[in-house]
Amino acid sequence: MHTTEPSRAGYVLVAGPPNAGKSTLLNALVGEHVGIVGPKAQTTWQRVAGIRTEDGCQMVLVDTPGLLDGGPLFHRFMAAETAGARRAADVALVLLDGTSRERERSARERERSALDGFVGRLRCPAALAVNKADAPAFDRALAGRAGERFALPAYEVSAKRGTGLEALLGFVRKNLPASPFLYPDGEVATAPVRFFVQELIREAIFERYRQELPYSVAVRVEEFREQQDPVYVAASLFVERKSQKGMIVGRGGSAVGALGRVARLKIERFLGKRVYLDLWVKVWGGWRRKKEGLVAFGYRVSDE
Repeated sequence: MHTTEPSRAGYVLVAGPPNAGKSTLLNALVGEHVGIVGPKAQTTWQRVAGIRTEDGCQMVLVDTPGLLDGGPLFHRFMAAETAGARRAADVALVLLDGTSRERERSARERERSALDGFVGRLRCPAALAVNKADAPAFDRALAGRAGERFALPAYEVSAKRGTGLEALLGFVRKNLPASPFLYPDGEVATAPVRFFVQELIREAIFERYRQELPYSVAVRVEEFREQQDPVYVAASLFVERKSQKGMIVGRGGSAVGALGRVARLKIERFLGKRVYLDLWVKVWGGWRRKKEGLVAFGYRVSDE
């Protein structure tokens, strides 16, 4: 008698230190640009879920902010986001930067402390993914050392080039629980489209502005008229100080104009449609340090 294997489905946590390449891995596994990427660390501020559906298997891959120990309110919010994803995970992929030996010793020790605490709290099958195997500075011995340290299987991968991912996916497939699919076949993300529009504007900000300025900018999509041609998007960019507004806008509006062109192209590629983008720059003093500021921009804050 022929029997059909039950389908498997579940939530796959993607976690690790800042700048390890978690969003790049998410995009590579999903096959779509659902997580914002860039050269700066800590560009992911909240959970972003992408969906990979194969024959009989659906992975809901959840990208999370980089692991942090304490700090200001905004950092505590991001840590809570990662903790929430950890508790909901059926399988965990802990991403390590295979070029981390190049960083300062103090930074590596802070990352190790956060990583130790996080891995120790995992209650699901987990594996290590040592990323950036394509980089000249990649530490070939790191996978073995990390695997022994955490008593977890370790895989060398390059999220950027898409190499080494099949073995990682094999680990996930084997450990996902038997379950019906959680989302319809063909969907690639769990959040509404306007969330990704907002994230693409943030991605452009991280590309266009230097130093700490992008970390002070919150983006809120005020209008999203998807049925129009071109699609109309109006978004407000909130900064913490008046001087930052001047830097975002630039002389005669030149900087915000260039930002708008870059962001518009990103949104058009994502939607597959023409887009008219309006950007407005506003000041909300110290929004990152205020609970009401975080809540206003959709960042969940615990009452604890």
